[in-house]
Amino acid sequence: MIRIVLVDDHPVVREGLRGMLEAEADLTVVGEASSGDEAVALDRVKEPDVILMDLRMPGLDGVGAIRAILATTPGRRIVVLTTYETDADILRAVEAGAAGYLLKDASRTELAEAVRAAARGETVLAPSVAGRLMNQVRAPAAQPLSPREREVLRLVAKGGTNADIGRALHISEATVKTHLLRVFNKLDVSDRTAAVTTAMERGLLT
Repeated sequence: MIRIVLVDDHPVVREGLRGMLEAEADLTVVGEASSGDEAVALDRVKEPDVILMDLRMPGLDGVGAIRAILATTPGRRIVVLTTYETDADILRAVEAGAAGYLLKDASRTELAEAVRAAARGETVLAPSVAGRLMNQVRAPAAQPLSPREREVLRLVAKGGTNADIGRALHISEATVKTHLLRVFNKLDVSDRTAAVTTAMERGLLT
C-alpha cells in the first residue's frame, strides 16, 4: 500500500481527494493537514510515502512546508497539487524540492498514476507545467530589475499615472518614462499592464 498524506486548507477538497485515492486498491490516506505547519508535524508522525501538498494556505505555505519537511526527511516524496500554474509558483516549488506539480483538474486516474510514479521516485508534472518549465530553461536569463525600476512598477500596479509616480518618488515624468521603457525592454513587453502581469508571474512583484 502507498501511504498518502493530504495537505489542503479546504476540508471539501481533502474529502474529495480521499475518496478518489482510496477508490484505488493500492492507495491509502493516512492523514490530513490544513496548513503547512500541520503538514510538517504530521509528516513526522505518519511517515507517508507521498504527500499531496497545496501551495497557498494560511500560515506556513506549501513551499515553506516542502522545505521544512525535506530538511528533516530528504527522501520524502512531495507532489504539489494546486489550482495555480504561474511560472513563479512552479519554479518556487521545484526549487524547494517538490517531486511533482499537478493541477486540481487532474482526473482520478491521472492523480492515482502520479502518486504511484512519485512513490517510485519519478518526477510527475502536469503537461502545461512541463511546458512552462521547458520555456523557462530555453529562455535567455532575464535581466534583473533595479530597485528603482521595481518601485516604479509597484506604483504602476497600484494604478499610478506617470505624474503620480513622479510625485511619489520625487522624480520627473520624463525619468518615470525612462524607467518604464527599461522595464518593458527587460521584461520583453510593450505596455504597462503586460509589465505588471509578467513581473508578478516571475515573482518580481508581490
